[in-house]
Amino acid sequence: MKIEEAFYIGYITKTKGLKGEVQLFFEYDEPELLELDVVFADFNGKMVPYFVSSYKLHTNNTGNFYFDDIDHIDKAQPLLRKKIYLPLTKMPDRSNDEFHYEDLKGYLVSDENHGELGEILEVNEYPQQFVATLSYRDKEIMFPLNEDMIVEIDEEESILRVHLPDGLLDIYLEN
Repeated sequence: MKIEEAFYIGYITKTKGLKGEVQLFFEYDEPELLELDVVFADFNGKMVPYFVSSYKLHTNNTGNFYFDDIDHIDKAQPLLRKKIYLPLTKMPDRSNDEFHYEDLKGYLVSDENHGELGEILEVNEYPQQFVATLSYRDKEIMFPLNEDMIVEIDEEESILRVHLPDGLLDIYLEN
């Protein structure tokens, strides 16, 4: 499997005990909807499958996992800090009325003061908020996606209308 055929769900944070148990921190919103019989760890761009023998999900976006053939802490060590993926075919279906900030990738951003800025290249989730990245005048611009800045989301035209704080673009454009 290639990384393009998968979606990111989280990463291994630590080992637990001596019998090969690991803790996975989920960055996927609803881990309880995921089918977790086999997961893929990214080893330098190579997707390595790990078959789940058992797991327990917790309310703090983590889960404890045992994998087949990993029965000792030494065998679990190489998994630490590895990004974990599932095949795209296992992505849970969402109803049509659900909209997530990640859906804004590819949208054209239009600011009330500066006009058209460019297309959203990436949407990243950080602990306190989502952040959009776009290219404007050959510079990478990042801005938070929150209710204070978003004026309108036009899903039909794929346009995000925003009101960026005064001076935000200037910070990026100064050399």
